[in-house]
This record gives sequence, structure tokens and C-alpha cells, in this order.
Amino acid sequence: MTSSRVTATVLCAALACGMFPCSGCGSGGSGGSKESPLLRQIEQLNQDKTNLTIRLEQSQAENQRLTKRIEAISRLPKDKLENPYEVQRVKLSTYTNIYDKDKDGKKETLIVYLQPIDNEGDIIKAAGTVETQLWDLNNQNGQALLGQWRVEPGELRKCWYATIITTNYRLMFNIAGKIDNIAEPLTVKVTFTDYLTGQIFEDQKVIKPQ
Repeated sequence: MTSSRVTATVLCAALACGMFPCSGCGSGGSGGSKESPLLRQIEQLNQDKTNLTIRLEQSQAENQRLTKRIEAISRLPKDKLENPYEVQRVKLSTYTNIYDKDKDGKKETLIVYLQPIDNEGDIIKAAGTVETQLWDLNNQNGQALLGQWRVEPGELRKCWYATIITTNYRLMFNIAGKIDNIAEPLTVKVTFTDYLTGQIFEDQKVIKPQ
């Protein structure tokens, strides 16, 4: 037997045994090719590796950002670690009054203009809860408390009102039916509970008949 015939015989045997893949020949004898389970596992592992690499890079970037923040805070003087915008008091502005909003000749809306004030005397948008009361302290025969309302932090943040003249929270309450006319001075009292510190601040204002 010549060497060429031996080589041909070996190749035929190898093909018969499936040692070399061939187009159109499946392991099950069907006409379509099938992807090897091993290849699918390799592809999945490569994809998992890519995803882990991306997540690792994101984590490293976040870690670097937090590290920089910690370093910046550690360099601050100890007396600067406190909240620089901490509320020191609250104030009802002079515009707090009862108004005729629907222009029908009757004053039916109590508008409260509230200003949280910090250490520097600046008005700040501090988060908190506001409780408002309207009193008729001259009413000796009936109920002195005419109305009371509570505004939670989520609602309060929507009431921030800034103009060229002033900046404050503007709270509006319907008092229709609670008073017929303002013949005597009324008193507005507010209680502000700071969301961050839990501190309570109060102020009040007398509304005079006009």
C-alpha cells in the first residue's frame, strides 16, 4: 500500500469518526448544523465577564467620588461641619392677611407668608411641617379658635414663593363661612417644625380690620 493510499484511508476514517467538523453533517444525522453546548457556555461566560467588568468600573468610579467627598469634608474646620443653613427662627411677613381672592367683595382667603431664617439672617427654603391657627381672641361668647391647618413637608416645598420684593413660603387657606366680617383684630399663629433637626419655632401676627 502506497503512502498516498494510507493517508486517504486515515482521513476517511477520521471523517467517519467525527474528528473533523463538516458542513451539512450533524451529530444526530439531521440536515441542519447544531451549536455545541460548550460554545454556548463559552459565549455566556464571556458575556458575564463583560457585565462584571462594567459593574466593577462603575463601582470604582463611585468609590473614587465618595473618597473625594470624604477628603473634602475631613479638611473642613470642625465648626463648619454643622448645617450652615440651620433654621434659627421663623417670621410671618407683613403681607400675611385675609384677602378677597375671587373679587366678590368678601374676604375668604387667609394667606400666610412664612420666612424660615438662618444664622446669618437670610431667608432659606427649609423643609418642615407648618401648623397654622387663626384666632379671634376678642370673642368672649363663642369659639376663639376659628380654624387650624397642617401642611406637611412634601406639600410645603411646593409653596415656595419668590418675587423681586421678598421670598417666603406662601400658604393659602379657605376661611369662607368661618367669619362674616373682620370687625375685630384676628391673630394668626404658626408653628414650624424643622424636618432635619426636629426643632420647633413659632411666630404670630395680628391682622387688623381694614
